[in-house]
Amino acid sequence: MDEGYRDRTAFIKGAKDIAKEVKRHAGKKVGRHVDKMTDEYTKRSYARFEEDDDDDDYPVQAQDGSYYRSNSRTNDDEGAHSDSTEGHDEDDEIYEGEYQGIPRNDSAEKGDRQVEGVAQSQFRDMAQYEGERRKDQEELAQQYETILQECGHGRFQWTLYFVLGLALMADGVEIFVVGFVLPSAEKDMCLSEPNKGMLGLIVYLGMMVGAFVWGGLADRIGRKQTLLISLSINSVFAFFSSFVQGYSSFLFCRLLSGVGIGGSIPIVFSYYSEFLAQEKRGEHLSWLCMFWMFGGIYAAAMAWAIIPHYGWSFQMGSAYQFHSWRVFVLVCAFPSVAAIAALTTMPESPRFYLENGKHDEGWMILKQVHDTNMRAKGHPERVFSVTNIKTVKQMDELVDMGGESTAWHLRWRIKLKNLFHQVWSNFLTIFNPEYRRITYMMMAVWFSMSFSYYGLTVWFPDMIKYLQKQEYSSRTKLFYKEKVEHVTFNFTLENQIHRNGEYFNNKFLNLKMKSMVFEDSLFEECYFEDITSSNTFFRNCTFISTLFYNTDLFKYRLINSKLINSTFLHNKEGCMLDFSDDNNAYMIYFVSFLGTLAVLPGNIVSALLMDKLGRLRMLAGSSVISCISCFFLSFGNSESAMIALLCLFGGISIASWNALDVLTVELYPSDKRTTAFGFLNALCKLAAVLGISIFQSFVGITKAVPILFASGALAVGSFLALKLPETRGQVLQ
Repeated sequence: MDEGYRDRTAFIKGAKDIAKEVKRHAGKKVGRHVDKMTDEYTKRSYARFEEDDDDDDYPVQAQDGSYYRSNSRTNDDEGAHSDSTEGHDEDDEIYEGEYQGIPRNDSAEKGDRQVEGVAQSQFRDMAQYEGERRKDQEELAQQYETILQECGHGRFQWTLYFVLGLALMADGVEIFVVGFVLPSAEKDMCLSEPNKGMLGLIVYLGMMVGAFVWGGLADRIGRKQTLLISLSINSVFAFFSSFVQGYSSFLFCRLLSGVGIGGSIPIVFSYYSEFLAQEKRGEHLSWLCMFWMFGGIYAAAMAWAIIPHYGWSFQMGSAYQFHSWRVFVLVCAFPSVAAIAALTTMPESPRFYLENGKHDEGWMILKQVHDTNMRAKGHPERVFSVTNIKTVKQMDELVDMGGESTAWHLRWRIKLKNLFHQVWSNFLTIFNPEYRRITYMMMAVWFSMSFSYYGLTVWFPDMIKYLQKQEYSSRTKLFYKEKVEHVTFNFTLENQIHRNGEYFNNKFLNLKMKSMVFEDSLFEECYFEDITSSNTFFRNCTFISTLFYNTDLFKYRLINSKLINSTFLHNKEGCMLDFSDDNNAYMIYFVSFLGTLAVLPGNIVSALLMDKLGRLRMLAGSSVISCISCFFLSFGNSESAMIALLCLFGGISIASWNALDVLTVELYPSDKRTTAFGFLNALCKLAAVLGISIFQSFVGITKAVPILFASGALAVGSFLALKLPETRGQVLQ
């Protein structure tokens, strides 16, 4: 037994000596950095030997009386000796440390060469690595296109089309939700004009953040997984927003709901494009855009059907109220929930797997696509002939996770930090010299398109409201120096101006006052009971011995007025602001419904002609026609004319958006596609916020400035679009 231990001790000592000798020679050749690396390897080797003292490695006595290690190589049938025994063949030796990455010490020159090879693999030149990776991507792109041709276009793509269409539909719904609920929510939450404006913009700000974040993550953790996470966040906070009561909490929920849905557009188009062959890509991505239109139609129809039904509500005291507009917000979350349920049945993008070196996973999904389509076409006997697919070279990234002793939250922090670093590095690559010109050009086109489109689509409804207000004001009735005594008013008073009137012993009972103005008038011994008012004011009036009971005629409505022996009893509780009537809400639903439906012809035309005309001709041509249509805005002097111009502009400009989406997908390689798309879509939302803010400020002042801004931005966008490379007929990078 002691002799066995001595043999083992000698073996370990010899191994350590060899490791030290290798370390000494390596230090002479590659310097300080390789020293550190081999030092680490040596430590791991020592640890390996020290662990061998466990019971599993306890010397075992053989039949001949000798001892051997229970986990070491035993002699073969021909009687070859173990590496640990004396007299072994050095040419056939397998050095124990080799499993730890340490080269064998057959000779000083051989050890030096191996250490140099390790050093070169660890510290390879990044330019060379990128060149090899780019070459792999080009080879994969060519082979992938051939594989998609073999898989065909059929049931699988159409199933994925409807699944991803639900996610895109959820994005369209999100844009319209706040605009539809504002006429009702402003009363419940007592929203001032600045608060309403912030609520309208907060969705775009959330979508801007979400597009950038989810777009970057989709290139690192996968299209499907990222889309599921983003849609889940949208669904959860859309659900919460229908129940919260305060303005701040509602604003916060809509912000996070927007952050969630922000990933929909960049991921959906990238995801779907990676299942489409070259000759089908432009057309079917354009068909996919139709679901955004369906989202707008769904939102308008649900608002029209649900919000006016005030009976669909309940309340618990005065603290909690659940009105019909909250039911509408809840219903608007259904497309997102349906998209999540459907997306769980679909696979990840095989292109993503192949780009990340996962050959087997990518091959299995492509085989699934092939078999699904062949069975649907009546050819189940056809076999997927591809056996090997090119994968892209990966860089080994060693991250110190701190070991099992490190707390779980610290390990997660390290993972998230590393993931953020990867996403940010990938984002910076779209500004490399290879893509810099394309990125800057696309930024200008996206910004100009979004600035004009969103600015005008919000400016149109505001102009319609302004024209309605002007027409309403033209029907205002004026009463001058009237004297009214002992009269009971119990009917609605609307759109009137009374100046220098005298009212003695009159009763105003159970009535509504809409847009009523009393100026320099006298009220003596009058009685106001159960009054509901809107845009009603008393300027420079005098009230003598007058009683106000259960009214909302708060003192802020009495401008420079005198109260003599007058009393307010049991004033109505609630918001002390004026709101528009329900007819304006119906008009918002109707205008949005028509404007969204008007893009249907443009969607159909762009889908049929996208692969025939090309992306650039479609983008530039549609932008030029949209620019020309802006000049017709000067003739929109009536409500019907503005609605017609809104439909015309929306129907023409949708072709530009479809071409821009397709072009963005095809201009960037797969490992940067959603990152670039997400960044450009985030820039689009920023331009939308600027456009909406600027265009709204000119409502009722002038039409010339919005027209010039919109037409100028579209002209610049169409000019720059012609400078971009055409991608029709090209293999998806």
